[in-house]
Amino acid sequence: MQITPKQLEQVNDRIKALVSSGSFYGKKLAEAGITQVNSYEEFLNLPFSEKADLRDAYPLGLMTAPEEKIVRIHSSSGTTGKPVIIPYTQKDVDDWAIMFARCYEVAGITEKDRIHITPGYGLWTAGIGFQAGCERLGAMAIPMGPGNTEKQLEMMQAMGSTVLCATSSYALMLAEEIAKRGIRDKIRLKKGVIGSERWSAKMRERIANELGIELYDIYGLTEIYGPGIGINCEHNTGMHYWDDYLYLEIIDPETGEPVPDGEKGEIVITTLVKEGAPLIRYRTHDLSRIIPGECPCGRHYPRIDVIDGRTDDMMKIKGVNVFPKQIEEVLATFTEISSEYQIRISHLDGKDTMRIYVESTGDVDFAALSKAIADRVKSRIGFTPIVKVVEIGILPRSEKKSKRVIDERYD
Repeated sequence: MQITPKQLEQVNDRIKALVSSGSFYGKKLAEAGITQVNSYEEFLNLPFSEKADLRDAYPLGLMTAPEEKIVRIHSSSGTTGKPVIIPYTQKDVDDWAIMFARCYEVAGITEKDRIHITPGYGLWTAGIGFQAGCERLGAMAIPMGPGNTEKQLEMMQAMGSTVLCATSSYALMLAEEIAKRGIRDKIRLKKGVIGSERWSAKMRERIANELGIELYDIYGLTEIYGPGIGINCEHNTGMHYWDDYLYLEIIDPETGEPVPDGEKGEIVITTLVKEGAPLIRYRTHDLSRIIPGECPCGRHYPRIDVIDGRTDDMMKIKGVNVFPKQIEEVLATFTEISSEYQIRISHLDGKDTMRIYVESTGDVDFAALSKAIADRVKSRIGFTPIVKVVEIGILPRSEKKSKRVIDERYD
């Protein structure tokens, strides 16, 4: 999708702000002799920015607006390396709330809803983003944060929460608890706004069926405001993203070249109006595609497909490149197992071993099912894993994001 003249003008305004501020990224642009771009072709010659660059700018090297205009910082939720610190001006905070409120509206949520917010607060962008959008919309925020499932369910019933905001992992955990306690008839939820991690179609179906709600995928990342930069509409034909605030490209992750609309690749984002820490051509490592054509809903905002995984998800096992999504797609063909799985990779006696743990009910033959899954996985990836079938509820549940791949080779 080519950049529009208006977006090009906005990019040049942000380049000017970056260079004149002498911020970390502004210095990189100045050293490359870049002060503006005059065409789409020139835009494509702009250097990419990467998370490593942002870490190198720690703590406040990304700050582009004057410090007296910075009202807040947020930090990425990553657990490795230096954190990324993102400064926000009041305009950034307001713009983010506008985008998030727009997400709620697309999901059919109104000021009459009661929005139960379980993602974390603090340096992480999630909880406060869900809340700011809720308040901007005029709905009632119930700012629970994560954990304390007992209290969550108590408040959900007492307050008559109609919308659940959560990671898919915690939404499933709450759904299972509600079923276990037999209180679904006391729960008033109608919709779920789910983000922060990729989730399978099988998991989506389980949550929707067990809670009896409509589900919406919300997209975002800390470096680019936070959650709320895109969401699917009622037609569920991809996630609309807000191109008046962001320009999205899809590139070939190997070559860095743009791919045609409709082809899968890596999402690259440029912020068009961000003040605190503008980013030009930021490589997200998220894999998706731009969906061509108009959405049946009639909204003019462009769409990307659901996130397919990440370029850095790849596991090299026995010399074979394996992506978690490949395993997930095989598991989805077995109706006997739940949505939950875990992959453990270890190196024993000079060779790599992949173990896959899945859950099933006690009325199936675990040994026969294990063999069937192992055979089908082998036909997909070229080698045979060890498959262990366990009873439903045995695999760990998470109040935040589930860790589905554990590589013990590097522990």
